[in-house]
Amino acid sequence: MTRHFLRDDDLTPAEQKQVLELGMAFREDRHFRQPLNGPRAVAFITDKPTLRTQVSFATGIAELGGFPMVVDGNLAQIGTRESVADTTRVLDRMVSAIVWRTFGDERIQEMAAVSRVPVVNALTDGFHPCQILADLLTVAQHRGGVSALPGQVFAYVGDAANNMGSSYVLGGVTAGLHVRIGGPAAYLPDAEIVARAQEIAAQTGGSVTVTTDPVEAVRDADAVATDTWVSMGAEAQAAERATPFVPFQLDAELLAHAKPDAIVLHCLPAYRGKEITADVIDGPQSVVFDEAENRLHAQKALLTWLLERR
Repeated sequence: MTRHFLRDDDLTPAEQKQVLELGMAFREDRHFRQPLNGPRAVAFITDKPTLRTQVSFATGIAELGGFPMVVDGNLAQIGTRESVADTTRVLDRMVSAIVWRTFGDERIQEMAAVSRVPVVNALTDGFHPCQILADLLTVAQHRGGVSALPGQVFAYVGDAANNMGSSYVLGGVTAGLHVRIGGPAAYLPDAEIVARAQEIAAQTGGSVTVTTDPVEAVRDADAVATDTWVSMGAEAQAAERATPFVPFQLDAELLAHAKPDAIVLHCLPAYRGKEITADVIDGPQSVVFDEAENRLHAQKALLTWLLERR
């Protein structure tokens, strides 16, 4: 059966660990496995602006021995000029996997329902699971390996009602992390996502805490992450979002409540002076550029894992 990766809980805890360990191996040797050797093509479709996602997938597909077929979603007009299903039935006869960065989750779910090749969510409005794999790989890199992840305290402060908030909750507990989410009351994760995460946490020993207190969120944390307060598509809300998020700015004062050796993550692009201050993101605890690099290794691991299970 073809496996897809549309949201973080599409991997079981054991499967996520396999992917992360493969990602660590790719960190050591970028070319140690080439499942796309041929070369076999992978379609990378983007409906949204991108830098890290496109470059990391395109580079990664090439390093796996394959050929990245980059498709401009604005030209393809999937779901407008041609149905999602028909587009998928054309693509899966030509490529070995489809990576899609798009809007509504129903679009990628429709694609996965008919695709005979793996479909990977490279960001939707609901989830950003490839970014969380990279973040978990970064925590593992700085905390003693993948086996050291269970029990780590991971805090995320800021807009938790976005795709990053949902994916941190699901992906974090799958790895056995104690995930703490801190945000304004109107910007917290969906209750169904939290309930699903609690089910997973019961299996892995992790936990989920959702709070409107930024200090409670980061207290004694091993890792602290944040993201922009204004996600793509929410630009019109920039003014109304400015005030409620101010207490959740990741500055030195807030970071001081975490463990002294806590690492700092940000999926980028970052807005210094908004969700994070320059002294924190450019400071000694920041690992944001390791995190950016790990998009490459984590996604290569994911593609390899999916292709080897077809």
